[in-house]
Amino acid sequence: MARDPKSVRIVFMGTPDFAVASLQGLLDNGFTVVGVITAPDKPAGRGLSLQSSPVKQLAIAHHIPLLQPAKLKDPDFLKQLAAWKPDLQVVVAFRMLPELVWSLPPMGTINLHGSLLPDYRGAAPINWALINGEQKTGVTTFLLKHEIDTGDLLLQQEIAIEEKDNFGTLYNKLKMHGAKLLTTTIERYVQDRIAPIPQNQLAPSQKPAPKLQKETGAINWDGHPRTIHNLIRGLSPTPGAYANLQGKFLKIFQATPIEEKISVAPGTIDTDGKTFLRFACTQGWLQVEELQLEGKKRMNVASFLQGFRF
Repeated sequence: MARDPKSVRIVFMGTPDFAVASLQGLLDNGFTVVGVITAPDKPAGRGLSLQSSPVKQLAIAHHIPLLQPAKLKDPDFLKQLAAWKPDLQVVVAFRMLPELVWSLPPMGTINLHGSLLPDYRGAAPINWALINGEQKTGVTTFLLKHEIDTGDLLLQQEIAIEEKDNFGTLYNKLKMHGAKLLTTTIERYVQDRIAPIPQNQLAPSQKPAPKLQKETGAINWDGHPRTIHNLIRGLSPTPGAYANLQGKFLKIFQATPIEEKISVAPGTIDTDGKTFLRFACTQGWLQVEELQLEGKKRMNVASFLQGFRF
């Protein structure tokens, strides 16, 4: 039965900055957020003092009731969640929910995901779209079910990936577009103006987005310069693609691929010692623009070359 979207009791679940824009969007548009669930505080910084998640900070600023369960099947947590009497739950960049949680509200649980599902299901959709050299991606809202990122689709918005985009810039674009799509989704869903689409009716995807591992960032100079360039884009500014330079760990944050025939071995270094540094790849060079050597700060290549001797 259709309802006034602003009267629906919503519980919001999220932790990082990506989720903040969505929660702020719900508040700005007058939705009734009766509670927020986020990760427990974690030690951070040199002093390892406890740090609140960005979502917790926003919830406190707006005086929204807050829960930070260590375990989502904890009976006390489930009792407190049920006491909020949510009609609908919204999940943005949180962890996997047990069925006890996602099936609780009568209207179900809506998730916002940073890809065009069914492509790039998994923990790192933004990174993998860039690493794979995609020219477009997007945001999707869907209803949670058992298997991760497989629930019925609600709405999608396609977003172009520009040549200059890296993980940081694309993350910010999807964060803002996702917040707007979520608001629209809730309004239409509550008013029965969306027909959910089961993902098993769509062509199966061959593009997963598994959690990033340390070895994901290792640069293989035997690769094509554009392939290496995409890896760097997909991991910049964090966690960073890396290589070895004279026995030291080198992170590369920005580079330009140069496609041309060369006769030197992959990994060969070419530099004038002042203005440019490039590594030989298969079918060309990767010219480095921003980098960080182990024990040093991030800097442009000219600054780096002033203090480094080959």
